[in-house]
Amino acid sequence: MSEPEQQAAIQPEIIQALIAVRDRAYTPYSQHPVGAMVISESGTRYTGANVEVAHYKGLCAEASALAAMASAGERRLREVYVIGPGEHLCTPCGDCRQRIREFASPETLIRVVDADGKLLRRYHMDDLLPDSFGPENLGRDSAMAD
Repeated sequence: MSEPEQQAAIQPEIIQALIAVRDRAYTPYSQHPVGAMVISESGTRYTGANVEVAHYKGLCAEASALAAMASAGERRLREVYVIGPGEHLCTPCGDCRQRIREFASPETLIRVVDADGKLLRRYHMDDLLPDSFGPENLGRDSAMAD
């Protein structure tokens, strides 16, 4: 993907929201703030930041955004954005990949941007979590059951 295509793929208001939510992260231990935005099937945007606590069992940004989406009653993801504090890839951790998978379809796009909002890489769910285990492996689609 060329530079113009990368930048055109992300709306400026999405970049602004990602930077703003990342800058509100609570990371006194790692000093590694992360922000996330999930866009539901309805087009509604939900943001979240990582929140650390003293016993080191914090909440990831993606989990925070997904919790907001689920709390609003939405169950399907169209897109996910993740922003970290630097120029390097800050992809979802293993736990968050599974959380995203719960609400994703094969078409769900996951975009990882650098600290300034420049697209570093984009994935589909199967790229991040190949041969994954999901609701259909339990004989029902729990994400659709509400």
